[in-house]
Amino acid sequence: MPHTQKQHGVFSLAVIVAALGYFVDIYDLLLFTIVKKSSMLGVGATDATLLTDSTHVINWQMTGLLIGGILWGVLGDKKGRLSVLFGSIILYSIANFITGYITTVDQYAWCRFVAGLGLAGELGAGITLVSELLPQNKRGIGTSMVAGIGLSGAVVAYFTYKLTNDWRLCYKIGGGLGIALLLLRVSVAESGMFKEVKAANVVRGNFFMLINKWDRFKKYLLAILIGLPTWYVIGILVNQSDRFGKAMFGSTTIDSGKSIMFAYAAIAIGDMFVGLVAQYFKSRKKALLLYYILCIICLIVFFSSYNHSDSSMYTICALLGFSTGFWAIFITMGAEHFGTNLRATAATTIPNMVRGALPLINLMFLDLFQKSWGWTLINSGILTGIVVMTITLIAFYFTEETFHKDLNYVEMP
Repeated sequence: MPHTQKQHGVFSLAVIVAALGYFVDIYDLLLFTIVKKSSMLGVGATDATLLTDSTHVINWQMTGLLIGGILWGVLGDKKGRLSVLFGSIILYSIANFITGYITTVDQYAWCRFVAGLGLAGELGAGITLVSELLPQNKRGIGTSMVAGIGLSGAVVAYFTYKLTNDWRLCYKIGGGLGIALLLLRVSVAESGMFKEVKAANVVRGNFFMLINKWDRFKKYLLAILIGLPTWYVIGILVNQSDRFGKAMFGSTTIDSGKSIMFAYAAIAIGDMFVGLVAQYFKSRKKALLLYYILCIICLIVFFSSYNHSDSSMYTICALLGFSTGFWAIFITMGAEHFGTNLRATAATTIPNMVRGALPLINLMFLDLFQKSWGWTLINSGILTGIVVMTITLIAFYFTEETFHKDLNYVEMP
């Protein structure tokens, strides 16, 4: 297929809008974790039911992300990248604005489910669009900018809550940010590659094409598994840093919301750098391996005697965050592995499959190692980390390099 599309730069409107879109996405995605206690108590939960009720709400959000990942991915290849960007942001903006007015736990769960559905489409569509609009030698830098700027949304969410101390207002602000962003999107161009594929008579957005051939399914599975450390670090270690602090050195003053803020600030920096590292090595895999090594070192430090105070916990959470700042590269690789007629489906479902793996990691960490085997929190955390990193490194070994890959091709049924 001849491709004569205009060349875009890393500071083009499409990249900026995709980055701001992911910024709002992360703001909304992490807001529940930050305002969890006050918001749950505000809708009728009690100290006794807080853990059960908040788990119920977050499970609904994760379910929304999983379903939405497939839905928006398919629509991204059938209707276009911009259609998903518009549709997803309208959905989660409305859901978050309505969340500011809820009064029951069940209403909260439904709102987070709908918000999850919307949030699932943002990043994959943005990364796909940027990957297809930018020339090959700028793809990694462009997608790193999207992820780096976007991930700082968690920091803004934290400080918005600290300044307002009003969880309802925080949700309304998130909804307002999304609607404001919608106005910017009007001027963004659709991917030329997608337009060419749309004009051709090829199958687009068939999710089952990702799993109906072994070679394609293997690429898809490996693309998911190389991202597992991000949610082990955030979902287990950082999110439960208060419990680990109490178990390791008796602290009762660690704020897990603050740990998340430090971790995400560092993830944003790591994601800005990873594109430059990949550019330097001319390899996505070498950049990813470097971050894996950093992550393993930081995990060892987390469980060592160096982690002995609140300040050291926050510092190590930040270091762990930086070492898992490869979200951009991992999703870019997912997009680069597949043809234009399946690219949005792959790039949108892959990160949501990784997010959806968190309940399975939690099942191993909590139900198997702690409840069934009777292990301590610390030993369970260590073994869970060993299992996750082993799976990831094996998947990494078998993953193909995509740095120099030409994206202008299609997948055959």
